[in-house]
Amino acid sequence: MILKNAKIMDDTFTLVDACLSTEGERIADIAPDLHGEEEIDLTGCVVVPGFVDIHIHACVGADTCDASTAGLAKMAAHLVTKGVTSFCPTTMTVSHEEIEDALATVKACMDDRPFGAAIMGVNMEGPYISINKKGAQKGEYVKNPNWEEFKGFYDGCGGIIKLVDIAPECEGADEFIKKASKLCTVSIAPTDADYDQAKHAFNIGITHATHLYNAMSGMTHRSPGVVGAVFDDERVRAEIICDGFHINPAVLRVTFRQLGEDRSVIVSDSMRAAGEPDGISELGGQTVYVKDGQARLKDGTIAGSTTNMHQEVCNLVRFGVPFKQVIKSATINPAREIHEDADIGSIKVGKFADLVVLDNDLNIKMVIARGKIAVDNR
Repeated sequence: MILKNAKIMDDTFTLVDACLSTEGERIADIAPDLHGEEEIDLTGCVVVPGFVDIHIHACVGADTCDASTAGLAKMAAHLVTKGVTSFCPTTMTVSHEEIEDALATVKACMDDRPFGAAIMGVNMEGPYISINKKGAQKGEYVKNPNWEEFKGFYDGCGGIIKLVDIAPECEGADEFIKKASKLCTVSIAPTDADYDQAKHAFNIGITHATHLYNAMSGMTHRSPGVVGAVFDDERVRAEIICDGFHINPAVLRVTFRQLGEDRSVIVSDSMRAAGEPDGISELGGQTVYVKDGQARLKDGTIAGSTTNMHQEVCNLVRFGVPFKQVIKSATINPAREIHEDADIGSIKVGKFADLVVLDNDLNIKMVIARGKIAVDNR
């Protein structure tokens, strides 16, 4: 397959006039002029890397914690229509047995890959979070960090856990962070930590922040909190939900400017109602009410999002965040967080041919996943 007459966002995230060829699942060549049997004219379009969503619980009625291969396949098929070519199904604060079942199911889907977005591993959000910042997570399953339990999860699923979240102020956190950070990315999660506690956690192994601003202490001029600690430490990258509801657009602009091109990571954090009409849904065993695309528990607590990566990319461009940073934040930056950037996250010869073709209005015209056309809206 040869893509012609488009602007290609190369591995420096510069738009160049070039042709791109694929062979099997990989990018074979990028050059000014290529020819072959299957040539696709993309005049007026931009080709960017496939989006990588490393924090997504659910969508189109299916949830990671359902432990259903059919459900994960449904998620993968839906996500690719939104430009997502790689994702990490994300667990919640549920029972030990439910986490085990979810991990085993994701592993089964990785071994026998369904159509659509590729599953790269699991993001384990909970149960090692703060009871005071649990948000829409079930309090009865919140617990202190337990290294032995986590190691059992990790070994039992064949090491597919890519991220694990932790509240570093809780008992047992130091040992957990030091040991878990040798296996996967450790993130500061729903947490009641202050600035000093967060900085200490960064010094011993945490390098990631889960949905910045949400379920953590904010930043003021006298109390910098977790948000201030993240801004103050260039070793730490931050997830950001960019639906314009979780975080005000003005704050999003400031945040992306502060973090810079290499530390911002777009995530959907979507729940079961994403891709579905407004109405009653469910998250982690709790009833969720969705109105105007906003998901809340009965008491008004925000319960995840109903957005997707493509919508967030469009939002950020509309809000005034530079296009280059937006695309990096949806592709190479999340790929680096799960240590998969050698294969995904940018357009480079030898990497997987995971590509999104956008028109001038950022509409998706085509999605290529692992070298095959998965979506064709031309």
